[in-house]
Amino acid sequence: MSELLTVAAESVLNPAFLLAALATAVAGLMRGYSGFGTAILLAPVFSTLWGPRAGVPIVLLVELVVSAQLLPRAIGEADRRMVVPIGLAAIIAMPLGSLVLLAADGVSLRRAIGALVLVFGFILLSPWRYHGARPLSLNLVVGAISGLLKGSTGMSGPPVILYFLSGPEEARRHRANFILFFGVIGIASIIPPLLAGLVDAPALLRSAALLPVLLVCVRFGARLFHVIPVAWYRRFAFGALIAAGGIALFG
Repeated sequence: MSELLTVAAESVLNPAFLLAALATAVAGLMRGYSGFGTAILLAPVFSTLWGPRAGVPIVLLVELVVSAQLLPRAIGEADRRMVVPIGLAAIIAMPLGSLVLLAADGVSLRRAIGALVLVFGFILLSPWRYHGARPLSLNLVVGAISGLLKGSTGMSGPPVILYFLSGPEEARRHRANFILFFGVIGIASIIPPLLAGLVDAPALLRSAALLPVLLVCVRFGARLFHVIPVAWYRRFAFGALIAAGGIALFG
């Protein structure tokens, strides 16, 4: 019992955890509003605070719970013919990405995560979008790249988000597609780090302590979807991504 209390104190009762909780609140607002944002924002922050091997499993755990919460309503609104093949390709490629997480140098991987988030943030803010066709073969390639990123960094979002946003669908359909995709890969993503022993007591304690913050903010962000204009959200999301990416790259 005393050992558990010691682990809990070391894992939660410190300034690093307060920063993690603040980032989690912002990520929850982003996820509830747009359907994405949890892993993209939290992976660089958690990797900086605790290192990629400790931080990425926490991202995967909280992402799994959030996806389960949002998934039921999104299933009927999403484009399942496009999203499901992308999700399956991501699941197949994910174990290869997990090998990178286990083998890569922690500092180098953290900086790579930060650089990826920064590049994604600038692309998301720019007017550029892919406007070509979306055949099954391209869906599978995008899914495979996303799976590699999910396994190695905890973030599957950047290629999928840019790809989904290239379509003519309305914002509600985009949001449902994101939620379905992250729900499809959520369970599979936690298996490799679980087998590798990365889901340890500190990871579980931090996840359990951060989840209430995330779930409350996701619900609040979902309400804001009907109130806040997309232009305002884009500025907020861009600022959060640049801050998180900068922390991981230069911290």
